[in-house]
Amino acid sequence: MNNQELAKVFSEIAQYLEMEEIPFKPQAYEKVSETLGTMSQDISDVYKQGGLGAVEEIPGVGENIAKKIEEYLKTGKVSLLEEYKKKIPIDINNLSKIEGLGPKRMKRLYDELGIRTINDLDEAIKEQKIRDLTGFGEKSEDQISIALDFFKSHHGRFILGFAYDEIQSLKNRVGAIPGVRQAEIAGSARRMKETIGDLDILVMVDNAAAKKTIDGIVQAFSSLPEVRHIYASGESKVSVRLESGYDADLRIFKRDEYAAGLLYFTGSKEHNIWLRKLAIENGMKLNEYGLFSKSSQTAIIAKTEKGIYRQLGLPYFPPETRERFVSEKGLENRERLDDLIDYGDLKGDLQIQTSWSDGQNSIEECANQAIEMGYEYILITDHSKRLGVAHGLDARRARDQWREIDKINDKMSREGKKIRILKGIECDILRDGSLDLPDKILQELDLVGVSVHSYFNLPLAEQTKRIEKAMENKHVDIVFHPTARQINRREEINLDIPLIIKRAKETGTALEIDSFPDRLDLRDDYIYQAAKEGVKLVIDSDSHSIDHFRYIRFGIAQARRGLALKKNVLNTQSVDDCLKTLQK
Repeated sequence: MNNQELAKVFSEIAQYLEMEEIPFKPQAYEKVSETLGTMSQDISDVYKQGGLGAVEEIPGVGENIAKKIEEYLKTGKVSLLEEYKKKIPIDINNLSKIEGLGPKRMKRLYDELGIRTINDLDEAIKEQKIRDLTGFGEKSEDQISIALDFFKSHHGRFILGFAYDEIQSLKNRVGAIPGVRQAEIAGSARRMKETIGDLDILVMVDNAAAKKTIDGIVQAFSSLPEVRHIYASGESKVSVRLESGYDADLRIFKRDEYAAGLLYFTGSKEHNIWLRKLAIENGMKLNEYGLFSKSSQTAIIAKTEKGIYRQLGLPYFPPETRERFVSEKGLENRERLDDLIDYGDLKGDLQIQTSWSDGQNSIEECANQAIEMGYEYILITDHSKRLGVAHGLDARRARDQWREIDKINDKMSREGKKIRILKGIECDILRDGSLDLPDKILQELDLVGVSVHSYFNLPLAEQTKRIEKAMENKHVDIVFHPTARQINRREEINLDIPLIIKRAKETGTALEIDSFPDRLDLRDDYIYQAAKEGVKLVIDSDSHSIDHFRYIRFGIAQARRGLALKKNVLNTQSVDDCLKTLQK
């Protein structure tokens, strides 16, 4: 919790500093915000164990920022941010989520139109006030209006990957409450959806659990420090609002009822309706308390999820796949469950940024983290030169990096470390579909990934042709985050996805499943289409820090939601086989 809140604090400070046009500091604060937001260790634990000195060892944290972290941990506030809020009282947290509104534009809207909140922005757009401001115009106003509508439609949903560690911690603490035999997160979080609106937490108690035990569980849950408000509390359910902003329901089931409850509250709704229909057709009744025979409405005939599916004549559907199986027609995909990509199947990661561009760690640090992950290889893919904000590589710096990779590979080999570092790039696709680096550079790399970082609003035909042209380049192996979306912030670019899938197959270009929580690009529907067509896929972490390597689980979950097979994903192969398959 401290990590996420502090990340928000430093992000807001960074934006205030940019409003004031203070050089260098905004980037420093934003970098620390990104680091804190993705750290696996709670910052309060770091401080308790080593004080200011340990905090200063965090990448990008110097003495000044360390003292602000200490101030927050002691007081819950950072005085610099409080001063800025009084000086420029705007809702940065929400306004900054509107695509096209950077800090300087937010400041101008406040200074000239008094816009402080999302509602103020909405009113100004309706009254067409923004178009008259210098530097905006009617087109900018229209784009902000579209971005605002997107924000409204997604507001209130939380990105699962960024909340996952907190959710798991909550589950573990609930599981440790006296009387609880098992605890599980259900709902969209168990199905590994990209975003969640609320939490369903199910706990199992003994069949003979006394009312006192159940009341104790309800009381213990309601007293957890992150519970901000209790909406309702009953005999076997309590509904609360958590400090992090989402609602949570705790539901208590007896041991014999637990499997049916878990199945029901995992969903999806359509999956549940189908199962209940099948139960009726087979002379049974299924609800959240059990699967019952027609002859006995009290005797539960299956006490595990697998048992319930078996009684209904179905295979076990992993939670991630259940939205694919909502009717008899969906059963045509049942054989795909046998070779579904699994969480331990990857042998390498093919998109990693280092401190050579906008990453936080050195190549060697990334290689050592890859060894910890059990990988055999990684591909270093720092940005190309066009992405100046990321300190992208030109031809000279790219060659300098290759020499360093050679040295580190030699060092790893001498030390007996079994990891191979491949030379790659994340090369920008320019507006016309040409690439940011010349072929003479690209041809020297082990693998080339390309991506869109600009001109997001091109018409469908032009945007699709742009990606097609990049895939036709004989040196291009992978299209990174193909639709360029950012969850809860930016829609997908306009692409003819069936045509892109067709051209990817024809050119032998792999499409990436980007695991970073606010990307998860490709969407599961597109993964399903691509896998069915036999298009090559890769699953990558898109790491910009060694703490990001763990995000790979969300890309694998996305692939499972799209029913991708292990054989569809190239980085389940050995390094030699992967290179042989990708290199044209």
